[in-house]
Amino acid sequence: MKVLVVGGGGREHALCWAIAASPLVTKLWCAPGNAGIAQEAECVPIAADDIDGIMEFCADSRVEYVVVGPEAPLCAGLVDRLAAAGVKAFGPSAAAARLEGSKGFMKDFCARHGIPTAAYGRFTDIAAAKAFIAAHGAPIVVKADGLAAGKGVIIAESVDQANAAVDDMLAAGRFGAAGAEVVIEEFLDGEEASFFALADGETALPLVSAQDHKRVGDGDTGPNTGGMGAYSPAPIVTPAMVDDVMARIVRPTVAGMKAEGAPYKGVLYAGLMIGKAGPKLLEYNVRFGDPECQVLMPRLMSDVLPALIACTDGVLGSLDLRWMEGAALTVVMAANGYPGEYEKGSEIRGLMAAGRVAGVTVFHAGTAPGENGAVLAAGGRVLGVTALGADVAEAQKRAYEAVDRIDWPGGFCRRDIGWRAVE
Repeated sequence: MKVLVVGGGGREHALCWAIAASPLVTKLWCAPGNAGIAQEAECVPIAADDIDGIMEFCADSRVEYVVVGPEAPLCAGLVDRLAAAGVKAFGPSAAAARLEGSKGFMKDFCARHGIPTAAYGRFTDIAAAKAFIAAHGAPIVVKADGLAAGKGVIIAESVDQANAAVDDMLAAGRFGAAGAEVVIEEFLDGEEASFFALADGETALPLVSAQDHKRVGDGDTGPNTGGMGAYSPAPIVTPAMVDDVMARIVRPTVAGMKAEGAPYKGVLYAGLMIGKAGPKLLEYNVRFGDPECQVLMPRLMSDVLPALIACTDGVLGSLDLRWMEGAALTVVMAANGYPGEYEKGSEIRGLMAAGRVAGVTVFHAGTAPGENGAVLAAGGRVLGVTALGADVAEAQKRAYEAVDRIDWPGGFCRRDIGWRAVE
């Protein structure tokens, strides 16, 4: 089977790494890929959001299956275009991808279908938004309605901070069209977890749990990022919790989307806050998380490709996935200055030495090839140093041993990934 993976980040490297191991694959491409993905797949210089370019490549190369990694092409209707051209793809339609593409749509959907989530309001008017903030007080959460690369969520610890976030989005246009509407919601206390399920429009199958670290600094301090690390499993997601989340959140979502004429096919990523009242939905993502995908794929013992195809073909009910015992942990290495302004082009050395640590795979997120085989930083989040271990503590130890072998003065990482599970 000829397979194309769309995207060029750490998530896509992990997907290519897993798909390349499938005996079903005869040819694997990635568009646009990165310096690490080039070791697993042939990289083609087509941007992930260049839908016309991807369609042309699929026709010319006779691509048989497309795995769409990032949210932007999903929300822009890439899967719809591929289906119309007779090319099977993994991922939801544009109508189903609204679960991530519009936070307002997602919140209203939850209200219609009784899915537990934070109380909220939707606003395009600055005065009305600030009145809502004044009435509810702080802490409070301000979100850009549309896609903002994981940076459109402000957890405001004061009313002034919340008002400033509203001004930033609605008046200053920080996120462009994505911030033309804001969702303001109550702050939920508890422990966050990432919950993943495959869906084929009718059936949903839970995957193993993970926990992401969104804040840039140790001790969960500083601004939100796209994710500074992850580990799996998350101890808080017990078997009973899995049953609860499937019954109260995931299955009602799949049934609700079908009832509303937009059957959901692909991976459904529920960002959860688990508190005294049980799990509540913070957000939906319509693709694998990044960096959570980097801990899920190494733990998956089954061939990933038939699982993805089962979602497309609507035969998920017959699938039985096998997972590796133990744990996986990913430490993200980011460019100095991230999530703010950062420099590109610095050379990264020591990657081979890092990969020689037992159980370690280094996934590339934002890299580009340089001269004479050099690897250069080309993004904000640049590497995902991933380790397997008997438990989270062992995986953490191995991951940081590998991190310490990497020679990259232009980068940094958190030193406490997995701290909840280790403590």
